[in-house]
Amino acid sequence: MSRRKFLAICASAVVLAGGGWALSRNEVVNRLAGRAMGAAQGKLPIDYLRQVIAADNEHARTIMWQSDVNLHEPAVEYRLQGESHISSVPAEHETFADDGVSVELYTAKLSGLEAGKTYEYRIKADGQQDDWHRLQTDGGGCFSALIFPDSQSNDYTDWKNLAQDAAKRNGQADFFINMGDLVDNGEDHRQWDAWFDALAGIIDRIPVAPLMGNHETYNEQWKVREPVAYLREFALPDNGSEEFARRYYSFDYGEAHFIVIDTQTDEAADFHQGLLETQQAWFREDVKKSDKKWKIVLMHKDPLQYRFTRNADRKEGFSDEGREWMPLFDEAGIDIVFSAHLHTYRNRGHIKNFQRDESGPLYILTGVAGNVRYPGLWIDHALDKVVAPQPETDNYLTLSVSKDKADIACYLPDGTEIDRETLKK
Repeated sequence: MSRRKFLAICASAVVLAGGGWALSRNEVVNRLAGRAMGAAQGKLPIDYLRQVIAADNEHARTIMWQSDVNLHEPAVEYRLQGESHISSVPAEHETFADDGVSVELYTAKLSGLEAGKTYEYRIKADGQQDDWHRLQTDGGGCFSALIFPDSQSNDYTDWKNLAQDAAKRNGQADFFINMGDLVDNGEDHRQWDAWFDALAGIIDRIPVAPLMGNHETYNEQWKVREPVAYLREFALPDNGSEEFARRYYSFDYGEAHFIVIDTQTDEAADFHQGLLETQQAWFREDVKKSDKKWKIVLMHKDPLQYRFTRNADRKEGFSDEGREWMPLFDEAGIDIVFSAHLHTYRNRGHIKNFQRDESGPLYILTGVAGNVRYPGLWIDHALDKVVAPQPETDNYLTLSVSKDKADIACYLPDGTEIDRETLKK
């Protein structure tokens, strides 16, 4: 459901009002002071250094960063940890403007890496080098990942604390997923700054696998537009479509094949035709080409529909996204479906043919990682197996996958486990 539909249906619910987020004065001062200090020390003027998931993470990785200036001969240097030989890849440079602010964006794609190896990489430009950062390639075996639900906020402090604490407790995580609605307003560059700031020390050493949510498609007047910032901030794996590039994609890690779906068909309708049909055709072919043992879907909007406590006319059942995609998941033999958007954690167990069936995919609604919550809004669904303790707070998940087992756990911000599900093959 779009933000506009939600507000129309449930105007009395506690929702984040448009324009309600503002970067604090202290954050602005601290950031500018940090940049000034870095310049005084002769450091490269780079911001938001990040690793982005690749299609093949055994042999490739994408490195991106931003700057306030146009850097000369930008490149990424990298080497195997402990070795002296250094390789270099030039970075592509793009300038894009959003909400009146220009961003100098740099992207370098590393390839030919060795599987299961620890690398170091650094940025080189203007005759200077940044510090070395860690990069671990996929070894093709067991792996673990952090999963963060919607992080949109009116103050990104909770998001920062959740992400940093989860990363400290899970130092072995190989990558992290953010389930869409990364920010509350996709045009507001200050919110993107706050999102990246919260991930300092995480996103530069493990890659992010992001999803687009409906909030990435809003301009500052809360009207739907093209998700300009999202589509540029993350150079995601190619999906074979020029028109729908970076909106949906897939990647492999260990024994798992991940399929990331763009559920923003309503929001895209004013600008693109055929997103659903094109994407479903791609999905069928993409699944066929994978020989990985585990197949996992990541989608922002949830496939189930809940009744509202404040709207007796809304019926329990399945959303448009559920009716459109769940038959394809059954057909493809998907093992796990992670969704978001509703800001509540629910484990639905296994569903097939729109009913409880242990032979179907496991459906997990991931919850909320920011501070936008809808207390007392949802009426429990008949398919809910586990519901987060009420009143809900933010949460995060872990996913561990080996050849024969996939383990999913959900935690409160303090690390208290509230649910665990294990699948075996």
